[in-house]
Amino acid sequence: MINTYRFFIFVRIKCVVMKLTLNIEPGLISQIKEVAKKRNTSLSKITENLFKKEVKISSEPFRMKEESEISDWVKGMVASCDPVPDFDHKTEYHKHLEEKYGK
Repeated sequence: MINTYRFFIFVRIKCVVMKLTLNIEPGLISQIKEVAKKRNTSLSKITENLFKKEVKISSEPFRMKEESEISDWVKGMVASCDPVPDFDHKTEYHKHLEEKYGK
C-alpha cells in the first residue's frame, strides 16, 4: 500500500487598500446597503465594481451601442425606422416655411 500525503500551502498576500470618503444621501446609502445585503457583498465592493466599470467604459474606444443597451425612452424618440426614398427635403422645408410665414 502506497501512502499519499497532501500538503496545503497558505499564502497571505498583502493588498494595499486605500480609504475614500464619499458624500452620498443618507436614503441612498440605506438602499444600497440593502442591495449589498441581498447580493451578500459589501458596500465597498459594490462601489469598487462601479468604479471599475466606469474606468473600463472610459478606456474603451467608441462603439455604437447594441439595441439592447439603448433605454426604452430613447427608442421611443425614433420617429421612423426607414427613410422614404422619394422624399424631397428641400421642397418640404419650403412648404413648411410658406405655411409658417406666408408667401
